[in-house]
Amino acid sequence: MSIVVTTPTGHVGSRVVRLLLQAGVRPRVLVRDPARLGEETRGRVEVRQGDLTDAAFVRDAVAGARSVFWVDPTPHSAADPVETSLRTAAPLVEAARAGDVGRVVLLSSIGAEKRHGVGHIDALAGIEEQLDATGVDVLHLRCAYFFTNLLLDLEGISKGVLTTAFDPGLPMPWVDPRDIGDVVAARLLSEAWRGRVVQAVHGPEDLTFNQVAQILSEALGRPVRLSPVSDDAVRDALRTAGMPPSAVEGIVGMTTGSRDLVPEQPRDLLTTTPTSLSGWAHARLRPLLER
Repeated sequence: MSIVVTTPTGHVGSRVVRLLLQAGVRPRVLVRDPARLGEETRGRVEVRQGDLTDAAFVRDAVAGARSVFWVDPTPHSAADPVETSLRTAAPLVEAARAGDVGRVVLLSSIGAEKRHGVGHIDALAGIEEQLDATGVDVLHLRCAYFFTNLLLDLEGISKGVLTTAFDPGLPMPWVDPRDIGDVVAARLLSEAWRGRVVQAVHGPEDLTFNQVAQILSEALGRPVRLSPVSDDAVRDALRTAGMPPSAVEGIVGMTTGSRDLVPEQPRDLLTTTPTSLSGWAHARLRPLLER
């Protein structure tokens, strides 16, 4: 079973690699810096060292794979994030179209079902459509808002403030990336699915940012208050940080485009994963703040 894993040191990819190894599979991992894999992992995987923005590297590295787990590596700060994401995925799409890849599991996002108007998520919608057109078996995992996004506001949370441009009272799905990794590994190991499949990964429950602040307060043993900000305030902060206009709108658009979103798939047995935000905050967030 030949399985390629991109971003194998990320929150999701590292979990996928570990589970595949425990299942007896030696995955092929595409990584820029093999040292980040850890010594034990490096000795158990097939390492292809290179950059996912290098089209020739990607085309060669995925050739002959039964399955590819594709994670878009494009940072939200890229000069033109949507165009960059589509260009980066192009060698994978070409390999699939040529029959050099058997099937693809794509780390997509809730919001991609809208196809347009959700900032950088529009790129994932475009990759979905391009992979669909190849005719290979493809699974689009429409994932919820990552718990780990809270780590981007670690300084603020350490001071008791959680800042967001999302509607504080709007419930939205939240998920632990490790749970996404569990779903990815199970799908990569399964030969039961065919054609085009969409599966949401909604986490254990929908939460408002008001509820998130309360959960963090209880888990961290200190008050965390919510500080809502406007879209224009976010734009101003990103521009001040030197981000180009397309990057700014790519980030802001992910928030504005999600406000009226109804996920394509409902919460049910297949889309619900177990790890709670409270448990994650106790295990992952609290130790970081206690250092």
